[in-house]
Amino acid sequence: MFKLSEIKELVRLVDKSTLQELEIENEGSRLSIRKPVISTEIIPQIVQQTPVVSQPVIQEVPQTQQTSAVEDQTVEVIQSNQTESQDVNLHKITSPMVGTFYVAPSPGADPFVKKGDNVTNDTVVCIVEAMKLMNEIEAEIKGEIVEILVEDGHLVEFGQPLFLIKPE
Repeated sequence: MFKLSEIKELVRLVDKSTLQELEIENEGSRLSIRKPVISTEIIPQIVQQTPVVSQPVIQEVPQTQQTSAVEDQTVEVIQSNQTESQDVNLHKITSPMVGTFYVAPSPGADPFVKKGDNVTNDTVVCIVEAMKLMNEIEAEIKGEIVEILVEDGHLVEFGQPLFLIKPE
């Protein structure tokens, strides 16, 4: 049987190494540690500052394909900035551990919560399974579920946001 301190040390060592996976068997116990796959694709964003103008300026500019592509990217950046500013007022429920995220108590059962549901501090919102233990995660705050950020059955990391809640 592995001690918790040994498991923590192994996780720390695997995290700092170039290993992607480690499996150990000891006295009939088996331990498997895997690093999550992380995409290294970098997506450039165009950031455009808009000048402060006291009166509107109307100007006709012939539109080309290049101009519309830049405008589309600018609109996406502006929309993502608006979304980020809206997210500032939302409470994030984060995963307290590495494990598998489940929205329901068992396969085929109704989910604990859905988008738009109201929750209280002690409302169970999901389960994170870690080392065959089912850990119920509570809302921690009174409010409305705005978004569920993880799909059922997916792996989650420590500190990863799981839900966004609009506090009451």
